[in-house]
Amino acid sequence: MPRPAAQPLLRPAALGDLRLPNRVIMAPTTRARAAAPGLVPTELHAAYYAQRAGAGLIITEGTWVGERAIGFANVPGIYSEPQVSAWRRVTEVVHALGGRIVLQLWHAGATSHPDHLGGLLPGGPSAVNPYERSFTPSGFKDTVTPRAMSVAEIESTVEDHRTAAENARRAGFDGVEIHALGPSLIPQFLNPRLNRRSDAYGGDRARRRRLLLDIVDAVAGPWDGRCVGVRLSPYWNAGQWFTADEPTLAEYDELVACLNNHPVTYLHLRGPDLAAPGGTPDPGAFLRYRRIFDGPLIANLGFDRASGNAVVEAGTADAVSFATHFIANPDLVTRFALGRELATGDPATYYTGGAGGYVDYPVSEWRDGM
Repeated sequence: MPRPAAQPLLRPAALGDLRLPNRVIMAPTTRARAAAPGLVPTELHAAYYAQRAGAGLIITEGTWVGERAIGFANVPGIYSEPQVSAWRRVTEVVHALGGRIVLQLWHAGATSHPDHLGGLLPGGPSAVNPYERSFTPSGFKDTVTPRAMSVAEIESTVEDHRTAAENARRAGFDGVEIHALGPSLIPQFLNPRLNRRSDAYGGDRARRRRLLLDIVDAVAGPWDGRCVGVRLSPYWNAGQWFTADEPTLAEYDELVACLNNHPVTYLHLRGPDLAAPGGTPDPGAFLRYRRIFDGPLIANLGFDRASGNAVVEAGTADAVSFATHFIANPDLVTRFALGRELATGDPATYYTGGAGGYVDYPVSEWRDGM
């Protein structure tokens, strides 16, 4: 059994103003439990996050910054007063248990569906179908060709993020993280295959990344330039339009370098998909951006206790985030510390709603000699 003190993942860390007792981060994980009217978090959310308060830092599920941002059924928002009040219940419980929690801000963009938007078309950088699947109240449906967002609508979206960040602060969160992952709105603007604009938000690399940088600066305002993370997925390789080729990675090189000139507390990086189940993450994929970004880096995707300890010990990342492991192991930090076997989650319950498969995973039992 590994000694707790010998595990780099269990050492304290600082991510800007965030002081963490360990480097085991709970990654954002969509669970579709906001079934209450108005996409308001419930007591189930409070219980779920409270159970996982032992994480060095909790990053919540992606949370809608406005009604036009919605693109997945039963995901909570942060744009109404009832939502702010309900999230305050979550943060109070997590803080009472000694935890730290930041809110991830999400906009689906063109990967939404008219079923989420009262029959209206979703907006995207250009009128190009992303050919993704949207989880609607009646199940998964193919995306449609979106509207090209006007400049005024883009500016309003930036303001929605700023307001959401202010709401998160009022709700008691310790910071916010910008969702710039996968096929969502911000990566759509970064992608030259989907962003065919020729105005201030498209046409070349610098203009394609303007939306993200504008959002970073807007979101940082309510936090006095502190406690703002950005989550990126340069290695996202899925569907018709997203290819992790060298030109794409080179664009992300420039983007990450630009983030050094903006108020970003940490970079949360999703690595490449593993070639096989049980495979080991490639440290080089993270080292590429570690060399570019000046601040703390959180590595994500496919890590276990051994590979997580190794990437932190090598200095390639400051912390490691875990998603599926935290779903089935609310006491993940304790299991790492004591060398306990990890439980396995049930994917059939990920988006089904209710307590089953959400707050009913047991903690590991005490046994003599640990």
